[in-house]
Amino acid sequence: MGLRSVIKGVGGYLPQNVVTNADLEKRVDTSDEWVFQRTGIKQRHIAAENETTSMMATKAALDALSHAKMDINQIDAIIVATTTPDRTFPATAVHVQAALGMAHGFAFDVQAVCSGFVYALSVADGMIRSGQVKNILVLGAEKMSSILDWDDRTTCVLFADGAGGVILSGEESDGGILSTHLHSNGEFKDMLYTDGGASTTASTGVIKMQGRDVFKYAVTYLAEVVDEVLTHHNLQPEALDWLVPHQANIRIIEATAKKLEMSMDKVVTTVQDHGNTSAASIPLALNTAVKDGRIKRGDLILTEAMGGGFTWGAALIRY
Repeated sequence: MGLRSVIKGVGGYLPQNVVTNADLEKRVDTSDEWVFQRTGIKQRHIAAENETTSMMATKAALDALSHAKMDINQIDAIIVATTTPDRTFPATAVHVQAALGMAHGFAFDVQAVCSGFVYALSVADGMIRSGQVKNILVLGAEKMSSILDWDDRTTCVLFADGAGGVILSGEESDGGILSTHLHSNGEFKDMLYTDGGASTTASTGVIKMQGRDVFKYAVTYLAEVVDEVLTHHNLQPEALDWLVPHQANIRIIEATAKKLEMSMDKVVTTVQDHGNTSAASIPLALNTAVKDGRIKRGDLILTEAMGGGFTWGAALIRY
């Protein structure tokens, strides 16, 4: 037994507006069959014009607090993983802090695009293990629709909006976050990026992606980090109860499951309903599977993601 970061509650929020592949057929040259076969996506949630990343994150936070049966006054810090902040500054996390009525502690953002939630978990876990905080709210929240070129059929069909999160508490336990494994390689920074930024164009820009290359590297890097986790813990794949992957593309998810020789029945997939919500996708998937009863206390969970940068990483968690 040692001090571990235990998940006390999960939460999620999705905007009310649902956009199907059929809806997108009216806007760009695509089809439901084309999108579904290549990505596994059937629909996605798109935020209203006045619905911000911090608003969605706040709703996910309230859901997580309710699930954990905790009060905001018990939370020592807030980390928000996002690539679509409300403003260039201050951090989206302080907007959430204010909305939750939390005047104590501290709040900040983490930016690692689709890997953001795994990075944020790692940071939070380090803070708990060092004794800096006891209870920390870790959120992934994105309004990806705000950085899409809605005339680009290769990207506008993929990305979507939403928020999810967990509350981590420091406890003497055999469970919780067992390890996190983070990587990046800036050599590939121009394969998935936005063509804008504060110090370059003074605008946010829109997503640009070399899809085939991103797919190829995602399959390779995710397989490597899965091996790294298993080797680190001297585990066989069959020891895992659940894979909760980043929800980018069903073909990437299936490739990871095949690597693990894991039945898709043990893989949490929400990509068909949520699309790619970047840093929000893992906590949203986790929230779905915990709330519907699939993931139970004691289950061993592997979660992994790759995003622009490239960044990638994984976490092994005993729920």
